[in-house]
Amino acid sequence: MITALRGMKDIFDSEAKIYKFIIDTCQQIAQNYGYELCETPKLEQTPLFRRSVGESSDIVGKEMYEFNDKGGNSVCLRPEGTAGVVRAFIEHKFDRTGGVKKFYYYGSMFRYERPQKGRLREFHQFGVECFGQPSVYEDATLIIMLSEILKALGIKAILKINSLGDKESMSEYRANLIKFVSSYENKLCDDCQRRLKTNPIRILDCKNDDCQKILQNAPTILESLNQICSNEFETLKNLLSKANIAYEVDCKLVRGLDYYTKTAFEFISDEIGAKSAVAGGGRYDSLVEMLGGKPTFGVGWAMGIERIMEIIKNKQILSPRNGIYMCVLDEKYLKNLYFLGLNLRKTHKVEISYEAKSPNKHLNIADKNGAKIFLCIGENEAKNNEIWYKNLENKEEKRIKIDHLKDEL
Repeated sequence: MITALRGMKDIFDSEAKIYKFIIDTCQQIAQNYGYELCETPKLEQTPLFRRSVGESSDIVGKEMYEFNDKGGNSVCLRPEGTAGVVRAFIEHKFDRTGGVKKFYYYGSMFRYERPQKGRLREFHQFGVECFGQPSVYEDATLIIMLSEILKALGIKAILKINSLGDKESMSEYRANLIKFVSSYENKLCDDCQRRLKTNPIRILDCKNDDCQKILQNAPTILESLNQICSNEFETLKNLLSKANIAYEVDCKLVRGLDYYTKTAFEFISDEIGAKSAVAGGGRYDSLVEMLGGKPTFGVGWAMGIERIMEIIKNKQILSPRNGIYMCVLDEKYLKNLYFLGLNLRKTHKVEISYEAKSPNKHLNIADKNGAKIFLCIGENEAKNNEIWYKNLENKEEKRIKIDHLKDEL
């Protein structure tokens, strides 16, 4: 038997309903904030991610699905969404028209890593990207929007924020960090010894316990912020406080991507076991220029849908029942029921049974399918131009004139 690849999963039945619920919720709130849909290909040129995500990141170094296509081109399945949206932004010359552009996207991402609960090799993200807006007010707005989405989904999470500063601040901090960490080089894990030579900031993201102990006394980026970056970070904190968004400042929060500048943030939840990020993002004012476009401000975030799905499944916050199940007790009534069902499908989700069965058998099928409304025609109903109605959620039961059925529903 051929099965799905390890770390890749089919989504259907109750999981599909949860997935749709998450996407619909995210889309509605993102649209309320002025964001429009952007769909980009799942397959991109490999250099797009090497230049944006960064050669020193684990994503590029260990996790990308990279191969040569039949034309000899180096291509890869997208490991994250931002770089593709930036590529599209530049390719369609939005960087030359000026103004502010706001996009949201959702779909599959791919990383070759060890599968675990809420983390797959093919996973799904919902994300937003805002271009051309330099104000830290937009950083706050994106965090507030994400907080609103998580609240609508019933997710409890802790917000962690940091500032990575601009080029000037980061240059000073990089020198300070290298000076501190170099004295412990032999005690670092192999990955961090490599990062020390390629991108020292990545060391802060290491999960190795020994490395984390070393970093407890390391200098922080906040100590190297220039006045502009420091003022913007204070403004961000004030805006979040006035919006009643609780937060923690985490000086070691750098995110797993190389393109972030200034604001960086994550929402952490412990509702799927160990504390892990369910969503995060930040500002990337240099990324558009880095990928060949005109200098353009940028800020965005992405949410891991599988992790949100795990939390919602555990909470069972979705109504388990929806839709209508329609059936007959005698086949001679099927044709009338069939066309009645087709008419109802214009406004409702309807499942029509083509077989005549006993009432109990029909009810068992409707219950198993998770239907909310049960509609059935038997001899008595047919004589009186009625239909038997039963609400399988609250157990309400009655006969309804077929002419009045739409109004009753």
